[in-house]
Amino acid sequence: MKKSSLIILTGCLLALSIKASGQDHVMDATNPMSFTSAPASVSLTLEQAQDFAVERNRSLKNASLAVQEAYAQRWQTIAAMLPSADASFAYSNYLGYEAEMKMGSMPVKIAMPNVHQFSITAAVGINGQGIVGALLQNIAIDMKKIALEQSETELRSNVRTSYMTVLVLQDISTLLDSSLINIEKLAGMTQNAVNAGAAEQTTADQIMVRINTIKNNIQSNRRNLELSMNSLRVLLALPAETQITLTQNISDMLSAEAILKQLGEEFNIRNNLNYQLLEKNTQLAERNVHMAGWAYGPTVSLAYNYTNQHYYSEGGFRMTPPNLVQVNVSMPLWSSGKRAAGVVEKKIAYEEARNTLAETTDQLGIQYQQLRFNLNNAYETYLNEKENIDVTKRVFASTTEKFRYGTASNLELTNASNDLITAQSTYVQAVLTLVNAQVELDKFLNNK
Repeated sequence: MKKSSLIILTGCLLALSIKASGQDHVMDATNPMSFTSAPASVSLTLEQAQDFAVERNRSLKNASLAVQEAYAQRWQTIAAMLPSADASFAYSNYLGYEAEMKMGSMPVKIAMPNVHQFSITAAVGINGQGIVGALLQNIAIDMKKIALEQSETELRSNVRTSYMTVLVLQDISTLLDSSLINIEKLAGMTQNAVNAGAAEQTTADQIMVRINTIKNNIQSNRRNLELSMNSLRVLLALPAETQITLTQNISDMLSAEAILKQLGEEFNIRNNLNYQLLEKNTQLAERNVHMAGWAYGPTVSLAYNYTNQHYYSEGGFRMTPPNLVQVNVSMPLWSSGKRAAGVVEKKIAYEEARNTLAETTDQLGIQYQQLRFNLNNAYETYLNEKENIDVTKRVFASTTEKFRYGTASNLELTNASNDLITAQSTYVQAVLTLVNAQVELDKFLNNK
């Protein structure tokens, strides 16, 4: 019988180990991934920058650990319903004590020999709430995974916005530097004309005002560029001294083909992460109704106990049976309406979740159409502003040339310079609006 109990115990432990090995493979939380040292310089496409950020982001690591934590919690719930076994050993020494009993008028002494006892207990208990609880843990795992995906999508979107902001500010820096070179040449020619008596000092002074204005814009743009670059470094988890080179340009990333492809994508509501999360929340509310209902259900438990006693001398008597099997079934009878109220509460919560899901389903269709409209409108504005900045560049160059030969007035040069600066600012805003529209639609469609 002792060998049989050991076989049963070994079988139980083997089943548990097989079940555990069948769980989803996850990273050991006690051995977190170490971050690689920061490189001195990096050259990145947009996709490479996004992957780089995902790899190094600590918040995503925590979100991944939260998924692993949910797996561990599910296994605890399942393991609570699987067989468990415990072994114990005890040794007793009564130091020669003899118990006294009376048999009629005659006292009788009974020796209390030293004894050791070895026992093994195997037990299993199961109820409906435990089973539903395991199913609830599955839904919790799915919700953690969706939250992880949302965090990654948000990070990729932020990297894209920051990447594009740096690109557009770099383009504006090139344009401003070119404008400054041209107008400084013009200022030198004008000052020579003033020195020769062919022009007034007022004209030269007004051109210097234009130069200072452009210089101020260059400094402001450089500050904004450094701020955007630092924001990108933060997203990439890189130190301030790391040099970042962006290998893509705006024209490729904002091409008509890319925009039309994005506008042509069909909307599948089940790909939307917010919808997925609400759907899982509705399933969770439904399972909670079942959980509350199983409060009326029975709990069944089965236990087996094997005990071996050994006395070190004659005497003593065994009162503990070597083998014991127990079966227990318990059923709740009365709780003054507590369980009934719990079921009603969960049913109401489930109905609320269903209403929220239905309302969100209707709203997501409208939101999709609005996001497509926003992207289409932003792209048209971008094209207009791109053409506008090209026109103002040509007008400024032409006016500068005319001013050089005296066929354009100082006022015309000032207006052309102001128009160029305004066009630059409007162009930057148009690009950022377009990028944000792209990002919002990609997030909505769950595009990486």
